[in-house]
Amino acid sequence: MFGRKGENGMKKETPLEKREIKAFLGPGSQFEGKLLFDEIVRLDGAFRGEITSRDTLIVGETADIQAEVTVGSLILSGRFKGNIKAVGKVELRSPARVEGTIETPLLAIEEGVVFNGTLVMKKASEGTIRETETKK
Repeated sequence: MFGRKGENGMKKETPLEKREIKAFLGPGSQFEGKLLFDEIVRLDGAFRGEITSRDTLIVGETADIQAEVTVGSLILSGRFKGNIKAVGKVELRSPARVEGTIETPLLAIEEGVVFNGTLVMKKASEGTIRETETKK
C-alpha cells in the first residue's frame, strides 16, 4: 500500500520509523533467554532463546538468531536458525539465510535469500492444520 518496488520488482515496505520501534538489540550485542513484547522490536545482534509477540519482529542484516519464534509478523534480513510461527506475514529479505521451519499464511522471499527448511502455509483464519486421512 505505502511501499515501493525494489530493483528486483518485489514490493518493499516503507521503512518503519524509529519511533515505532520500542526495543532494539544493536549490532555486537548478545542476549540469551526469553523475549516477550507487545510492540515492534528490532534485533541486529546475536540472540539465543525464545521470542513471543503478537506484533512485528524485525531481524536486521547483522543479526544472528537461534530461536523458537512466535510472532504476529516477521521481517528477516539476517541469519536465522530455528522455528518461526507467524500469524500474519513473513518477509525474507536479502541477504537472509534461514534454516528451520516457517509456518505462516503469507510468505514473501526476495531474490538472494537462502532458505533451507520446511514451509507450512495455511489460511490466516485456520487455527490448526487439517490432516488428511490416508487410511482406508
